[in-house]
Amino acid sequence: MNALGTTLTVMSTAGGGNAHFPPSADEFWQPLVVLGHLGNQTIAITRPMVVMTLTVIGISVWLVATTRRAAIVPSKSQWFTEQIYNFARNDVARDMIGTKDFMRFVPLLFSMFVLILVNNWMGIIPPVQLPTFGRIGFPIALTLVVYAVYHWIGIKKHGLGGYFKMMIPPGLPVLLVPFIFVLELMTFFVTRPLTLALRLFGNMFAGHLLLAVFIVGGSQLFMSDAVGLKLVAIPAWIMAFVMTIFEALIQFLQAYIFVLLAASYIGGALADEH
Repeated sequence: MNALGTTLTVMSTAGGGNAHFPPSADEFWQPLVVLGHLGNQTIAITRPMVVMTLTVIGISVWLVATTRRAAIVPSKSQWFTEQIYNFARNDVARDMIGTKDFMRFVPLLFSMFVLILVNNWMGIIPPVQLPTFGRIGFPIALTLVVYAVYHWIGIKKHGLGGYFKMMIPPGLPVLLVPFIFVLELMTFFVTRPLTLALRLFGNMFAGHLLLAVFIVGGSQLFMSDAVGLKLVAIPAWIMAFVMTIFEALIQFLQAYIFVLLAASYIGGALADEH
């Protein structure tokens, strides 16, 4: 059973089959292989872990296959890879970080963009239909990488004291300095990573559930005994098709927004002024 079917099955069977009772978090915990236990924690291999592993392998094979015989006149596959690379290089890294420092961050931003995009699109590709970043642990892990990078390069360039000093805009009235500093401190260390992770997670999780409602819900209507409900299944499936196309666009935008914000934070950490 694919991930959409699993999601709706869990929701419909929650509370002993009574749909009036919402499912709990434990009912969504469906490990493929349980490896053991560490205290109260279960160590297991889950479907999102398998999807992430397969996409990393697939991306690696694709990059090697399309670039190992790179030529001045590119093949179609090399041209396609170069277009994605140029997008990350020119439209994200250079625009947000600046021409002086952007090149050393292009591999990171390109890798994150491709990784997020492919895993997001897993949410609409049968039989997987599972957006990996719809599981909060994956956005958090990727956000921690961005978090460590922009703080590290900021402190390395400005020094620890200078990094905190740059959070205060020049010319600010003395009485406002403590308040603005606290707000900027919260922004740099709490708000940025929190919103970066939750934005990606929330969009992927919500989109997955929305598609599940239309696709599997339409199937349930079609299998009912009432003729009227069978007819309602048709517009539900049409809406599922429309929402799938829309979701593909959202998945691309979320990958783009994530790396765009990451580049913006890196550029801000390297800026000479606030």
